[in-house]
Amino acid sequence: MNKKIQVTILDDHQNIIDGYVFRLNKNPQIEVAATINFGCELEATLAEHPTDVLLLDVSVPTSAKNPNPYPILHAIPRLLEIHTSLGILVISMYAERGLIRAVMDAGASGYILKDDQNTARDLGSVVMSVAGGGVYFSQQAHQLYIKHLSKESELTVRQLEALSLCAAYPNNTTAEFAKMMSASNSTVRNLLSAAYLKLGVNTRAAAIARARQLGLITPHQPEAPNP
Repeated sequence: MNKKIQVTILDDHQNIIDGYVFRLNKNPQIEVAATINFGCELEATLAEHPTDVLLLDVSVPTSAKNPNPYPILHAIPRLLEIHTSLGILVISMYAERGLIRAVMDAGASGYILKDDQNTARDLGSVVMSVAGGGVYFSQQAHQLYIKHLSKESELTVRQLEALSLCAAYPNNTTAEFAKMMSASNSTVRNLLSAAYLKLGVNTRAAAIARARQLGLITPHQPEAPNP
């Protein structure tokens, strides 16, 4: 009997996770290995549960105590360095061409929009394709991906990674970001300075806001009110 494709799901909405699990369980060749709600849980989960395909929501909180978006533009290259055969399928409600391009440049194997019902119904086949080394886009995401970015949006992968970390950890120092990126302090400063120039801003906060406005990094998710 062939080994089943192992899938891990990262999403902060349990009803969405349940929907994915329901669809994937219909395919006898796929098994859901783990489901988690916060980005900080991802590395330990993948270490404990060998995974072929990761379904990664682009806007999950970093942790229960840190509601800022998990820095996936930093996480994706790191995960792929550790798990070389992992396929990462990003699923998002955001149809932003800059973010789609950045996610793919970081190493993702596809980008699916949450309102793409056709893909949702055929999620098992999509996962199997990605597990086999394929790439998959929702139709709208693909159309956005192949369009040329405007000149002001042409930040490098490393600059976008740095901004993604700044958005996730707004109180961190440059030295802390340098450690996270395995780079020198001066390199991180240069990355951020160049990003500021391209975005036409002067501060970290303004750069994050501008990058979000352009759809280059994950937008901020307001905290849901308590029921």
